[in-house]
Amino acid sequence: MKKRVFKAPSGQSITFTELGFGAAPIANLYRAVDQEEAQKTLESAWKEGIRYYDTAPLYGLGLSETRLNRFLKTKKRKDYVISTKVGRLLDVCPPEQRTGIGKFFDTPNRKERFDYTYDGVMRSLEFSLERLGIDSIDIVFVHDCDVFTHKSEAARDAHVKTLMAKKTGGYEALVKLREQGVIKAFGAGINEWQVAETLTRAGDFDIFLLAGRYTLLEQEALNSFLPLAQERGIGIVLGGPYNSGILAMGPKPGAMYNYDPAPKDIIERVKKLDAVCKAHKVKLAEAALRFPLHHPCVVSVIPGGVSPKEVSLNAKTMGVKLPKALWKDLKVQGLLHPNAPVPK
Repeated sequence: MKKRVFKAPSGQSITFTELGFGAAPIANLYRAVDQEEAQKTLESAWKEGIRYYDTAPLYGLGLSETRLNRFLKTKKRKDYVISTKVGRLLDVCPPEQRTGIGKFFDTPNRKERFDYTYDGVMRSLEFSLERLGIDSIDIVFVHDCDVFTHKSEAARDAHVKTLMAKKTGGYEALVKLREQGVIKAFGAGINEWQVAETLTRAGDFDIFLLAGRYTLLEQEALNSFLPLAQERGIGIVLGGPYNSGILAMGPKPGAMYNYDPAPKDIIERVKKLDAVCKAHKVKLAEAALRFPLHHPCVVSVIPGGVSPKEVSLNAKTMGVKLPKALWKDLKVQGLLHPNAPVPK
């Protein structure tokens, strides 16, 4: 598995594998996954050479982190990179009040409580360290400080204000944790590039986990955020490279985009992308997984994987060499942003 060394603006160096492992699916996302199956999936990822693992308290309401604990205790700490998230605390609750009913299955009875304050960040990270069973975490992302999660710009902006408040905000805690060496870098894990740009202009962030917002299907982030990130030396972990599935399964009935059934205009655009790929004897998923890594800011791509078979397929897909003419044709047909970096 190819690796990329990222030197954060803070000065710390972190070595990523180009293909990372997102640990939400093994935490009973959309269906229950038993402990042994989760363990086999993680072992498959390690066997394929994957050394970057991303998790969060939200994933399985703690289940993702505790399952990683069992897996990582057999590995040397220096041999892998791990990121988790802050911004939510998990409170014990009655079963009917549990967060994620219908989305996460067979999880602990916990209810999320958003907390982007200094104390909230410190408490969240302390709980994560305990669940993971490790002494330090490489990267911490502020989780879901976006419109997608909080439903309005006003609500998002209120949380950003809380995060960035002097003395009491979570940003101050992250700076302190980085200075103390508890973490190497921090940023935000979000669904919108706009808030990533807001945070970049407001503070000293190292890296962002951007879900689905720089893909073969959409590159609007190239208009302002990604040039700013490149100027500042900020890294990007690209989550959701298949835009919730449509770039993996293609423009078929039932294809998902942005967590919902794909609308007609998206399906039509994916049909055009798929046609160009087929003309070059390339699978749509192969182009989708490789495309983000052409941008100099992108350090790793983390598609989902809920079974050893899916993990192996992701690794195989990532390893396919693609013809340079593919990217040229996609640009000629107006299917890629004119400024999207591609092989020459």
